[in-house]
Formats: sequence, C-alpha cells, structure tokens
Amino acid sequence: RKDPRIESAMPPGVKNLIAVAAGKGGVGKSTVAANLAVALAMDGAKVGLMDADIYGPNQPQMMGVGAGYQPEVDKDNKIAPAEAYGVKLMSMGFLMDPDKPVIWRGPMLHGAITQFLKDVKWGELDYLVLDLPPGTGDVQLTLCQTVPMAGAVIVTTPQSIALSDVRKAVAMFKKLNVPILGAIENMSGFVCAHCSKETKIFAEGSAKALETKFGVPLMGTIPLDPKICDGSDTGKPIVVSAPDSIPAKAFRDAARKVAAAVSVRNASSVPLETKLVKA
Repeated sequence: RKDPRIESAMPPGVKNLIAVAAGKGGVGKSTVAANLAVALAMDGAKVGLMDADIYGPNQPQMMGVGAGYQPEVDKDNKIAPAEAYGVKLMSMGFLMDPDKPVIWRGPMLHGAITQFLKDVKWGELDYLVLDLPPGTGDVQLTLCQTVPMAGAVIVTTPQSIALSDVRKAVAMFKKLNVPILGAIENMSGFVCAHCSKETKIFAEGSAKALETKFGVPLMGTIPLDPKICDGSDTGKPIVVSAPDSIPAKAFRDAARKVAAAVSVRNASSVPLETKLVKA
C-alpha cells in the first residue's frame, strides 16, 4: 500500500528530486547546485531549484534574482517561483529580511520545507534540485522522511581531511535510504587566468578514496577559477557567463552524469513508496 505522505508532500508534476549536499560549509555546495541546475536546463530538461539552505539562502544572488523580489501568491495561496536561465527558483531569501538571522528549531524548519514542496507552483519538472544546508541536521531529515529522493550528490574538496566530513554525509543518506548518485570535487585545482592551465594546489587522493572506501563514484572535478566567483557575485552562473571555460565544461559534464545516474536508478529502482523513510 502506497504511503499517503508521498502523494501529499511530493510536488505534483515533479519527476525527480536531487539533493545537493555537503558534510560541512565552505566547499561551494550552493555554487555547484546552481550550475548543475542551469546546466541541466541548458540540455533541454525542465528544472527547478529549491534553496533549502534556510540559514544561508544564497541562490537568489547566485541566480541573479534581484534583492527585494517578492513572489506572487494566487487566490489558492500557491506561490509562483521566480525564474532565471530557464530554471524555476524558490528560496527563503525571498521571504525574510536579509539582515536578520534565522533562529528556528525543528518544527519551524519542517514547516518551511513542507510549504516549499507543497505550496510552490513548480509545474512539470524533470528535476527539482535541492540545495541543502551543510551538515546533517533537521532540514535533511525532514526532506528525506517526507519525499522520495531520486538521489543525492555530495560536494567535497580535494584535501584528505575533507573525507571525515563526507563520511558523515554519506552515512546519513545511507541510513535514510537515499541513493547516493556520486560526488563532485570542487576546487580541484587553480586555473590560471593568463594561460588557462590548471595547477593542483591541494593534496590529491580524496576523490579516489570516496570511490574505494565508500563506493561513491566521482562525477566531476571543478577547478578554482575567478570567473566562478564573479558569476556567483553578479548572478550569472559560469555555465552561462563563460560557457567555454574549463569549469563550465566540467559542470555540464557532471550534470549529464547526474542525469544519467538518475535514469539508471529509475530504471532499476524499487517503487517510490518503499524509498520513503518512516518517521
């Protein structure tokens, strides 16, 4: 028998929910989520981006949706998402004072996440990318216990010490029965602005360890490039602002691997109702 929470919480018309997560902050998770979403849309998919990072909602700036944007609410109290670069976007940043901190406990977080899933008019989407907060907290638990995930993408950095944080994120998703599609290694090296060559600046080996120790396939390595920072600051993801750059090509390749992994999972997975973790 199908769990009634699936039909009530799963956004109607959304085929696949993809979580983008990180064991800790500062690894470029939101940048990866934005570029993956736009890259999927550039390949012809219908894509939404839900900024579930309640404490640090950066997607409005990264996606170029101006400060002060107010989403419209229709007579049925349904919220119309913003749209940028072919991606539908909803963020807590649209609903709160940017100068005030979010000091919320579990029930309030649960309510906000549930509202974003149920009350936003996402429409027909191939993928809804979820930019999760860093770590393993209430938001992740709420989402994984409320809706069936197509899978999670873990964002990490090259240093071997990053594995200690990734290990916790991987363990959390496995415990919650969320498939791990793969990992993306951000800041894999530095791209010279003059010669466009990449130089490794961190110790290597963590990406390989992810595959050997945890069975998490590597879906891409994204080098450091000033264009990525510029794009995030100005609201133009690098896959749009510099599509021929090394990082942009890496993001697009990673997005295709993510889409392929979702297709494989869907073709071989058990029914959705068995994926939902019981509270």
